[in-house]
Amino acid sequence: MTVDLPDDLLSSLHDLYTHLHAHPELSMQEQETAVLIEERMRGLGYDVFRCGGTGVVATLANGDGPVVGFRADTDGLPVAEDTGLEYSSTARGTLPDGTDVPVMHACGHDTHITAAIGAATLLAERRDAWAGTVVFLFQPGEETAAGAAAMVADGLWDRAPRPEVVYGQHVWPGLTGTIDITTGPAMSFSDSFLVTVRGRGGHGSRPEDTIDPVLLACHMVVRLQSLISREVPPQQAAVITVATFHAGLKENIIPASAQFTINMRNLDADVRDKLLRRLREVLDAEAAGSGAPAPDVADLSSFPRLVNDPDETGRVVGVLRGVLGKDAVREAPAVLGSEDFGALPDAIGVPGVYWFFGGMPAELVDSGEPVPTNHSPHFAPVMEPTLSTGVRAAYEAIMARVGTGS
Repeated sequence: MTVDLPDDLLSSLHDLYTHLHAHPELSMQEQETAVLIEERMRGLGYDVFRCGGTGVVATLANGDGPVVGFRADTDGLPVAEDTGLEYSSTARGTLPDGTDVPVMHACGHDTHITAAIGAATLLAERRDAWAGTVVFLFQPGEETAAGAAAMVADGLWDRAPRPEVVYGQHVWPGLTGTIDITTGPAMSFSDSFLVTVRGRGGHGSRPEDTIDPVLLACHMVVRLQSLISREVPPQQAAVITVATFHAGLKENIIPASAQFTINMRNLDADVRDKLLRRLREVLDAEAAGSGAPAPDVADLSSFPRLVNDPDETGRVVGVLRGVLGKDAVREAPAVLGSEDFGALPDAIGVPGVYWFFGGMPAELVDSGEPVPTNHSPHFAPVMEPTLSTGVRAAYEAIMARVGTGS
């Protein structure tokens, strides 16, 4: 039996969502967000504790039965919002290097928090319909791959009941009211690096007296792309992105160094290992070819591959199709986006299942125009039925495990 969402709950969730959207916080700095979550969950009767700094774990025990985990991430991004929403973010934050930046919930984590609290509310209010224990994991720092690892390192599964399965979900630019889910490998490995190229600076009129790190870094950037086009089989999805490049202070001074960042994504462990090795070899070889020292390569982040347990995924697909309709729940191919969700079930060897729910209206999806994606300053999920879908998907997936009528 599916559940309808009461009008008063929806109104409360809409208010919560607009507040969260207007007050995002950067990764591992989600202090006010954590306080709000703690207050909400304690008010519902959950036992609450902090974990991994700004992470919040909320547990509701309701007699003997299965233990189920559900994760929602909480951090925002250093993006200047340009959605035009009345509740747009004007928040600012400070990156670890001291840079002052605008902050936006450009990846929809405000939606995730709201949906999880909505599902938690239904479970608290309908305890006669289920038996067991539910563990909500409000995880910080997903965008930097720091949060799940921090919670596990802080003794998450020694302090919280160990679930038999962990669920999670993410809003994305699909049609609102729909779910997309993948069986098996669902999201990619992701490895990021900061490369510092060292040359020899000098006057722009005398390049022969210098080792130009800008030219050298440009050769590196171009050469790295051939790893994808010429060394990865076409059947194996992989991508390398260089998204930042910094060098110099004046047009007639050849600088002594240049820096750029690399993000590498793939779905196969062997491909990942090869690219990690070849990436270093290419950077070193290009430097040697220019008579420069080997570059410094610093690790920035590393996301694990996310794998949906096949048996549990089939179970979830059946449940969600029963709630939302067969056509609203689609089995989808893997994506090259990355998530640290998998670190939570993997730490204790239990199945995990992660799905996407759409946030864009039909008139935009069907318009033929570009649809704003996650991380865009224009990313703005419509409030309904996006939130209702997220709440119902979370609640029904959990209830399929703990519901006394299941």
